[in-house]
Amino acid sequence: MIDRLDRKILQILQEDATIPVAEIGRRVGLSTTPCWRRIQKLEEDRVITKRVAVLDPKKVNAKVTVFVSITTSQHNEEWLKRFAEVIRDVPEVVEFYRMSGQVDYLLRVVVPDIEAYDLFYKRLISRIDIADVSSAFAMEQIKYATALPLNYIPLEKDKGMA
Repeated sequence: MIDRLDRKILQILQEDATIPVAEIGRRVGLSTTPCWRRIQKLEEDRVITKRVAVLDPKKVNAKVTVFVSITTSQHNEEWLKRFAEVIRDVPEVVEFYRMSGQVDYLLRVVVPDIEAYDLFYKRLISRIDIADVSSAFAMEQIKYATALPLNYIPLEKDKGMA
């Protein structure tokens, strides 16, 4: 279970995972060792799954975002497994969801330009049978966040300061 101190630690790490443990501890009112232990426990419990660098898409030439809606006529585990394998091998796909409603799968794809998207599209349809593909190009990114909302975490009674 997570308490208020863990939640504060998570908030700090979501904003900047490079902050030294001593500084995180200072901000939440813990000394370095107990703070480090809490972070280690959050990692062991897979609350923290990775620490990554968030890149500027324009500076790495991945400035075009495309939302790709996919419909299939094959609703079986074998097809889904094959499709997931195909998508895992495609670095341009940065998010992949199975959906409810009219669309079966939604991909978020990042590429440098429309020509690169066309190449991605041709590679995709050559590797797996898809009934329909619809692409929507993002005109402007209005909000982008990597931090998850933490106010929904059911809190354990505080563990104390240790």
